[in-house]
Amino acid sequence: MSDGTALPGPDGALRCPWALSTDDYVAYHDEEWGRPVHGDDALYERLCLEAFQSGLSWITILRRREGFRSAFADFKIASVALFTEADQERLLADPGIIRNRAKIEATVANARELSTWTSGELDELIWSHAPDPTTRPAPRTLADVPAVTPESTALSKALKKRGIRFVGPTTAYALMQACGLVDDHLETCVARSAP
Repeated sequence: MSDGTALPGPDGALRCPWALSTDDYVAYHDEEWGRPVHGDDALYERLCLEAFQSGLSWITILRRREGFRSAFADFKIASVALFTEADQERLLADPGIIRNRAKIEATVANARELSTWTSGELDELIWSHAPDPTTRPAPRTLADVPAVTPESTALSKALKKRGIRFVGPTTAYALMQACGLVDDHLETCVARSAP
């Protein structure tokens, strides 16, 4: 049982303990999680996937990510915004994704809303909530990693005010972690110092 500190991975390098349960997690942890993500479509994808993850384990989403991409037109905002009721019914029958009506409807509604924004506006809004990294000490254990922060609460409120659904403060913080707005790799984790 881990005490929440970094543990050696398959190659002996120390990693955040959550990353060691499957090879999928190791790759995601090492190559994606905490790395800066920019671009409206890329951030829309992460926002949608974090919403679908709500109440589930991240590995469930990660292993279906290609299915989600196929089902949702590679998360191109302009394409998903054109989805019809028939498309939504098709998605409810798609075994390659999580078939949750409220989350599917929110994904389409969010694309419709975002399609009215100017290019770069989602990127700018999300990144404007990134905290100053010099004010955040590196977490030593998982217990030092919050689930919600004042910044994620503010981001959630800003997105909701603009009509974006399924983005509470916890989901907003998971988005911030996944997209590199914060670096929650543990202090001794090999990925913390990765470029």
